[in-house]
Amino acid sequence: MMKIIIIDDEMLARSLVQEFIQKHNDVTVVANCADGFEGLKAIQEHQPDLIFLDVQMPKITGFEMLELLDNPPDIIFTTAFDEYAIKAFEANAVDYLLKPFSEERFEQALEKWRQMRGVKHVRSIAETVDLPAQHDRIVVKQGSKIKIIPVQDIQLIESADDYVKVHTAEGGFLKHKTMSYYEKSLAAHQFVRVHRSFLVPVKQITKIDPYEKDGFIAMLKSGHKVNVSRSGYQKLREILDI
Repeated sequence: MMKIIIIDDEMLARSLVQEFIQKHNDVTVVANCADGFEGLKAIQEHQPDLIFLDVQMPKITGFEMLELLDNPPDIIFTTAFDEYAIKAFEANAVDYLLKPFSEERFEQALEKWRQMRGVKHVRSIAETVDLPAQHDRIVVKQGSKIKIIPVQDIQLIESADDYVKVHTAEGGFLKHKTMSYYEKSLAAHQFVRVHRSFLVPVKQITKIDPYEKDGFIAMLKSGHKVNVSRSGYQKLREILDI
């Protein structure tokens, strides 16, 4: 028996998927979740073969939830926002159901999944750097807990091998993303890539001093000192109007 989890904040949408699935005796719904937090816990507990996943949900989005999974199950996205269609397929989802969808369209998606089962088609979401981002927060996993970091709490974003380290007053949190991802997704007037290894909130900068040849050091309110490249300094001059 193949296991399925439904994750959607709309009860009617969950009920509809449940109703369609009940007509198939080789699959069973092991969890019905109203948000990404519940979904993440259910996936870790049940290890499903397939999830039906909404994109826009309270607390954390479907994409944010997937970022927290090391090995995502097969995914069929279900959402009313067709702007996410291309992003869903860039994440190599099995299929994408645009609400309201018919039973016929549902059956097509389920059949497509049956044919694709056993083929490793879902990449790590962390490798898909251009998924839609929330511009006002960063969601990280801390052990078994999920932490939402508002952008105003970020002191510094630093490159850390295959990760970035998000510094806050509570400490540093690792995220399996690239510096380029956050440089593109965070507001350019608030965060500046001052160096290949550092992305700095402009409001954190208290002082910029010359350092070695063509280089600078930025002093931050948090106490961090970061290298500023020549190009990074030019960006700061433009934003700070100096």
